[in-house]
Amino acid sequence: MFEGKTAIITGAARGIGQAIAVDLAAKGASIVICDLQKEWLEETADAVQKIGRKVTCRELDVTNHDAAQSTFQEIASETGSIDILVNNAGITRDGLLMRMSEADWDAVLAVNLKGTFNCTKAVTRTMMKQRSGAIVNIASIIGLMGNAGQANYGASKAGVIAFTKSAAKEFASRNIRVNAVAPGFITSKMTDALTEDVRDRMLDAIPLKRFGKPENVASVVSFLASDQAEYITGEVVNISGGMVM
Repeated sequence: MFEGKTAIITGAARGIGQAIAVDLAAKGASIVICDLQKEWLEETADAVQKIGRKVTCRELDVTNHDAAQSTFQEIASETGSIDILVNNAGITRDGLLMRMSEADWDAVLAVNLKGTFNCTKAVTRTMMKQRSGAIVNIASIIGLMGNAGQANYGASKAGVIAFTKSAAKEFASRNIRVNAVAPGFITSKMTDALTEDVRDRMLDAIPLKRFGKPENVASVVSFLASDQAEYITGEVVNISGGMVM
């Protein structure tokens, strides 16, 4: 599906980002994984190499505009193309609004929203020259429905959704598609650590009565990045077990 194509995934050191990197590699892409956590990047790189695909690791702070520009220019020079960008890097700093610090607000908006802007801007010149490209942004159902204690996270992901639609309209004439996925509750170390009572309450809100897996998100991202979705742009796909319909 992606033979001869280069895919960049930010925040790819673990979880959903790692699953996306592995899925794209399994379908033929050469992978560039970017993250601040160097030691975890190696775990993802090992998983991609086991598939037999080329993988390159880059330490990148997505909040740094100049670093994103220079890093992606280097990648384009080394690989000859950038065909797919997955903006997955994200953080949470949860807390009730009345107690939320300005630092926690700024940190979440900087990584989740500004990081998406920085990395998207950094690949556009290459993709426009190619007159092709697929960008998939990782949003969240919290950006659609909100959640108490996550005003910063919800605002950042709602911003990612609006950004996705605006970028899709700007880039369509150059055959660059921009879509987003909005995961719900996906299994992770965070969900593994929840008490049984909290897990039960979360599951009660999910019509399918189970948490999603990182691979559920990865397969949709791969579809949106592929030629099978060549007539899809500006869309947001919910992956939430029915929490948002």
